[in-house]
Amino acid sequence: MCDDHTAEDNEAYLAGVSRRQFGMMTGAAGLAMLLPAPANAAVIKGRDVSIATPDGKADAYFVAPATGKHPGVLIWPDIMGLRPAFRQMADRLAQSGYAVLVVNQFYRSTKAPFLKPGESYDQPEVKSRIAPFRATLSAEGTVRDAKAFAAFIDAQPQVDRKRGMATTGYCMGGPMVLRTAAAVPTRIRAGATFHGGGFVTDTPDSPHLLIPRTKAQYLIAIAANDDARAPTEKDTLRTAFAAAKLPAEIEVYAGTMHGWCPPDSKVYNPVQADKAWARMLALFDKALV
Repeated sequence: MCDDHTAEDNEAYLAGVSRRQFGMMTGAAGLAMLLPAPANAAVIKGRDVSIATPDGKADAYFVAPATGKHPGVLIWPDIMGLRPAFRQMADRLAQSGYAVLVVNQFYRSTKAPFLKPGESYDQPEVKSRIAPFRATLSAEGTVRDAKAFAAFIDAQPQVDRKRGMATTGYCMGGPMVLRTAAAVPTRIRAGATFHGGGFVTDTPDSPHLLIPRTKAQYLIAIAANDDARAPTEKDTLRTAFAAAKLPAEIEVYAGTMHGWCPPDSKVYNPVQADKAWARMLALFDKALV
């Protein structure tokens, strides 16, 4: 999960990059914001939505192919929340034939987006701004939200309720994927996490303890520096998935830093991000039947 340690790792990594390399990286990140459309991309329609939850009204973005019915996908963003990069990622997924809801997990505190262009979590003022937002989140609240968001997805005419639903999560959204799969086990058939963390804790509500209550297949894509800080977490997850007899592809993505998947990230890695995206689509194709 994105915390002071991973932020420090990323800052040290960027500090070691030459000026020329940094220019190439930032240029690539700018180009990456124009993510390529998939082959045979569907025509899509998106809209801002407001979802009633037990804790208030959640703002979110829903997008789906313009015609037909499709499997639903719930996206939990990273610590910087619902913003243009995640809308673009949702559009790209919808172009591949999915009805996608990406949410503002901080709706109890603020509307999205709450960052200005160029702001990121490694800036002290941004950390200070987000800290009270994070304080309003809880495991119980995530469960309530997951149920409300899944119900919203299923109520949309573009969603094929005969097929399974998926959920994905980035950074702090990783544990939210497991909580969602446990909260709505009859609907969630696939879960994918990217540079997530905090899956294994010593508390009674540790996310990994929920795995036996889920019925999904999983992709756990781990950042190399996250793995270096918590090298046994992946092994605990493998053991838990095996005990529950649930298929799980768990991989450390070589050379990646925490946050490598969103195209607006300072450590965006387009090659590894595309690999993880392809593995996610392969999981959905297999599991959402």
